[in-house]
Amino acid sequence: MVIEGNLIRDAGSTAEMKSKYPDAQFMDARRRLIMPGLINTHQHYYSTMARGMANDSPPATKFSEILKGLWWRLDKQLTLEDTYYSAAVPMIEQIKNGVTTVFDHHASPYAVRGSLTEIARASDDMGIRSSLCYEVSDRDGEKIAQDGIDENMEIIRMAKERGDDMLKGMFGLHASMTVSDATMEKCVAAMEGSGAGFHVHTAEGIEDVEDSLAKYGKRVVKRWNDYGILHPKSIAVHCVHVDEDEMDILAETGVAVVNNPESNMGNAVGCSPVIRMVEKGVMMGLGTDGYAFDMFESYKVGNIIHKHVLQDPKVAWGEIPTMLFENNAIIAERHFDGKLGKLKEGYYADVILVDYNPPTQINSDNINGHLLFGVMGRMVDTTIVNGKILMKDRVLQNIDEERIFARSRELASALWERF
Repeated sequence: MVIEGNLIRDAGSTAEMKSKYPDAQFMDARRRLIMPGLINTHQHYYSTMARGMANDSPPATKFSEILKGLWWRLDKQLTLEDTYYSAAVPMIEQIKNGVTTVFDHHASPYAVRGSLTEIARASDDMGIRSSLCYEVSDRDGEKIAQDGIDENMEIIRMAKERGDDMLKGMFGLHASMTVSDATMEKCVAAMEGSGAGFHVHTAEGIEDVEDSLAKYGKRVVKRWNDYGILHPKSIAVHCVHVDEDEMDILAETGVAVVNNPESNMGNAVGCSPVIRMVEKGVMMGLGTDGYAFDMFESYKVGNIIHKHVLQDPKVAWGEIPTMLFENNAIIAERHFDGKLGKLKEGYYADVILVDYNPPTQINSDNINGHLLFGVMGRMVDTTIVNGKILMKDRVLQNIDEERIFARSRELASALWERF
């Protein structure tokens, strides 16, 4: 493979490439797997500083209590500096796990304005390709909701002005149960003519569905569709509690649905009907939801949970790798201008080398079996994003990991005191 600037210029055997490009600088992959960089289509960087934190809230018995007792307490304590380091740390961890493009969904209610600029700055400093948004909700009042609307529109504008395809903006919404009709009307009005999509939690927990039925007389997907926010440039996250009619809407609108199997299990909200949605033609992607930074890990859990829930050992062998290795790239290309997710001429040079020594024959027919049972993110040896080497031989390039993690620990300690 030959990289020129930020693009893959050519691909073929080593001998062929050396013959065609004798003056090119040669990097020996040393029998590593050469793969496209991984794409994470749903992440929450702001959760970083909760890692290891003591929580004196009463033990949660349902999802809404997890939100109120942990995440809605944590996000209110985030400063702009906290936001930067909350993003920089997992960006480093993702680079070390071979993730090169990320769709993040942020919340910091008492430090809304400028928060996405801080995450964008971290993206630039770390070198990772990013789509950013702020989760608008009514839980902290009208002014903060308006700040969220403005912050979303600012990142969408900023990304368009930059035009370098390393940053894109979406419009974030929290969930139906925290966004009123009055606020939704403001969001839709703000987005008119923007060309961007919405990034929204959809029927993650059963309480979201119950709230929508009680307040609006309709299920969540129907409500979002009535507002016209479900279309190919939007991402409906989770979709755990969706019925057959809602799945038909998701398929007909072309909206992307992103499954986060580990997060759904950890929050005890249920298992998304991924296999049924695939059967109906829904564009399904795979994310981590802040639960992990290793997409191979999400792949492994996704493969297992659907077999377990459906009690069918035949399922998920093809659906989950398609979501990760094919659909995530399709979803990303709906937002980024260039081509992503393949080692082919004209695609962005987002490339990883994986230190995997196969114990059996490996080829295009059985590669998924090797990745599922033999590979994990920490085996990534080298990460290249947009033609730039960010990590080589497990050593980060031009990123001061020790300084960033040390400052993160200082800020986290102060945040824990405020929590």
